[in-house]
Amino acid sequence: MLDAIVAFVAFALVAAGVVIIIGPRNIARRLGLLRRLRGLPAMLERRPSRDVVPAALNPKTQRVLVAAARLANWLRAHGQEEPAREIRNAAARMTASEASGLYALQTTLRRIRVVNISDSAAQERLKALVAELRTAVQDRFEQLELLPFRRS
Repeated sequence: MLDAIVAFVAFALVAAGVVIIIGPRNIARRLGLLRRLRGLPAMLERRPSRDVVPAALNPKTQRVLVAAARLANWLRAHGQEEPAREIRNAAARMTASEASGLYALQTTLRRIRVVNISDSAAQERLKALVAELRTAVQDRFEQLELLPFRRS
């Protein structure tokens, strides 16, 4: 009889230790989960991963990124892979360091002046997209109070 009481007390102490280690909320949640589940396959299902929501971007930064995407897509569609890649890389840098991304875009915009398209309508569209991106970059430069955007 004494052995049964000692075994019961030891079992109760071990169970209390496990409950303390796991935590009372987790125990209650797991017991509730076990009641709801009807079998082992439901326990083995993958839980949907949580999507990490990026921090909200400044509207002017969004405008720069949209203009950069438009110009890069247009350049790529017209066979100008190198400038399109440079613009995409500069826009991607803006997520880590906005100032360095803006400076990279500014440098890339200077290089795009060299791009010549034989079709006059396409050349005008290129100029319009470059002007849109240049204006967006200049507005963001002014808002961040970075070094002035050179007009050259």
